Amino acid sequence: MSRPPLSGGRDERILVVRTRYVGDTVMAIPFLRNLRTRYPEARIDVLVEKVSGAVLADCPYQDELIPWELPRPGHPLSPVLVTSIWRMARWLRGRDYTRAYVLKRALSSVLPVWLAGIPHRVGFGGGGRQLLLSRSAPLIRHRHEVELFLDLLRADGIAIDDARNENWLSAATRAAIEPLLAHLPPERTKVFLSPKSTSWEREWPESRWGALVARLVRERNGEIVFCGAPSQMPFHQRIIDLAGPLAKGHAHDWSQRVKLQHLGGLLAAMDICLGVDSGPVHVAASHGTPVVVLVGPTDPNHWCPWDTPAVVLRGPVTPARRWGGTKADPPALRVAPATTRGRAAGAGGTSSGLRWEPGEAAMDSISVATVWDAAIGLLDTPAATRPRLRAAG
Repeated sequence: MSRPPLSGGRDERILVVRTRYVGDTVMAIPFLRNLRTRYPEARIDVLVEKVSGAVLADCPYQDELIPWELPRPGHPLSPVLVTSIWRMARWLRGRDYTRAYVLKRALSSVLPVWLAGIPHRVGFGGGGRQLLLSRSAPLIRHRHEVELFLDLLRADGIAIDDARNENWLSAATRAAIEPLLAHLPPERTKVFLSPKSTSWEREWPESRWGALVARLVRERNGEIVFCGAPSQMPFHQRIIDLAGPLAKGHAHDWSQRVKLQHLGGLLAAMDICLGVDSGPVHVAASHGTPVVVLVGPTDPNHWCPWDTPAVVLRGPVTPARRWGGTKADPPALRVAPATTRGRAAGAGGTSSGLRWEPGEAAMDSISVATVWDAAIGLLDTPAATRPRLRAAG
């Protein structure tokens, strides 16, 4: 039988499992706030990916971030994966957790919680996972990731607040970022670019990024900032080269100078963030920085920036597209003659009841002019009147 909740949670030791990507991890903040509100005196630890978990370093709702480098071999029952799960379960057993909330939809994330003997386990049903859980919530297609996380609390009888987004800047983060920001002239428009994704299908042609950067520098006095993984620096440099000589003096790649746990401090200081569906876009949203995001194969109902001034740009929806090649060898991108602007913040719903129609779109159907118009529209709208985007459904 599940353990009943205790008043204030003084005797509760709670584990939250949210491994993998930066964007998924930072979108767990509304969940953690509501969990902390319900159990203000509990110990709340978060099992995270070693690298991406750094985005929760300044979150006041957690007591400890526990890094776990889960192997990703091809076979789900490989000896390496099984050994890692067993070792983590044995370690967790010694922590005496009373509750666990598994935000990751994978059997490999539920198994260590179950094997550790944590008495009250809440996660998503499906794939046989519900057999290992005390309570489960359904996975609703096209529902936003933030709302799916909150559904776990709802399934456990925990009330939800306004689901607002938020983030924080510690003194250490401010101290790390301020010397870099001092290099940016205060009178110029600070633009953060996040052009790279974990999947090439989500990326926009670098030639268009170059044309956009050139125009931002020339017509908007833009000061362009890149900050991703060091491996992305050659991609950033190609964009700068394509933007031309004028842009080179106003483009900065700080990928090797800013730690992930300090990225939020950089994004919070920007006037706008432009990017594809990627982790920095969601970190920017958590700090309330205006965002223009370009989406294609991913579902914006599920992954749009949460609760921030934002515009989602998307080409025409087509049936599920089958690309040739591999992620390491993407096909050549065609140049679309037409430009299409996706539904933006405040737009009405669709015939399906969702803000955006289900399906995929080609990234290369988004033109430079479309992104420019969206960015200038956000920049020229007074901050107090910018609508904050949330997905419906």
